[in-house]
Amino acid sequence: MVYNLETPLTEEAVGMLKAGDKVLLTGVVYTGRDAAHKKMVEQLERGESLPFDLHGNILYYVGPTPAKPGQVIGSAGPTTSYRMDAYAPVLMDRGLKGMIGKGDRNRAVVESMIKNQVVYFGAVGGAAALIASAIEEAEVIAYEELGTEAVRKLKVRNFPVTVVIDAQGGNLYETEKAKYRNVE
Repeated sequence: MVYNLETPLTEEAVGMLKAGDKVLLTGVVYTGRDAAHKKMVEQLERGESLPFDLHGNILYYVGPTPAKPGQVIGSAGPTTSYRMDAYAPVLMDRGLKGMIGKGDRNRAVVESMIKNQVVYFGAVGGAAALIASAIEEAEVIAYEELGTEAVRKLKVRNFPVTVVIDAQGGNLYETEKAKYRNVE
């Protein structure tokens, strides 16, 4: 199935998505890699507010390259997601509804996704320039000292992703490996 979804994500939108669905996202997506995740979790542990509201929002695991003249952002390909696994459940418990990255997630993350009704999208690695073309605006909103790992607010239009793990635990990494093993 192919869906056009606007952010922030609703419970209904997350609930209808199944592993393998193609999605074009439009709206706001926030960026953050491991250094930013660590800072966000530390802020929450101190009882402080985050630089953006997690409820219904999506975090894209990316450290974009600097924009060339006339561009909004440089290449913006996904980062390997397991680096955020230690922090992701805390953010999902606080309302995060979607994550974008590449690579499989650990069992604790998948269990938290099911509990919190969260979806994990895969973005195509190696297509960073193409992905960047779906980003209309980019603004650093927190942790500027982290450089490319700073948290950015991205305005996206028809940002292409695939549901890799759905909110019921359906997981392309598992189902597709099983199909491959059964091929004679």
